[in-house]
Amino acid sequence: MAKLRHIAVTVPDMEEAATFYEKTFGMERVFESGIVIMLSDGTISLAILKFKTDEQAGDERGKDFHGLHHMGFVVDDIAESSEAIEENGGKYHMRLPDSAEGATEIKFRDPNGVVFDIVTKDYAERAWGAKV
Repeated sequence: MAKLRHIAVTVPDMEEAATFYEKTFGMERVFESGIVIMLSDGTISLAILKFKTDEQAGDERGKDFHGLHHMGFVVDDIAESSEAIEENGGKYHMRLPDSAEGATEIKFRDPNGVVFDIVTKDYAERAWGAKV
């Protein structure tokens, strides 16, 4: 079982974008770092991203790309989900380095090239404060 838990967009001005979604849709900030402001409606999170380098962006779109960057799913079993993704035409894209707290995100591309990631429930709750 997988659940959509976040959608990530890259923007030229994180603060401006975050303020728009807070004021317009009542979303609340749940996490901030140098490259992300994470908002939530209590179920789904919206990651507002502004990468500083092309390396941080993680693929050919680079730091100056603005728009839908990826979406993220929380899955019960990483290995089982990875196998299902590839059996159904998805392709491995990259993995973020593990943190001191454990495993992080594994990114794939769907058959149309759209980027998404899969994570465990523990990671989602630890990283984004998402209640899963």
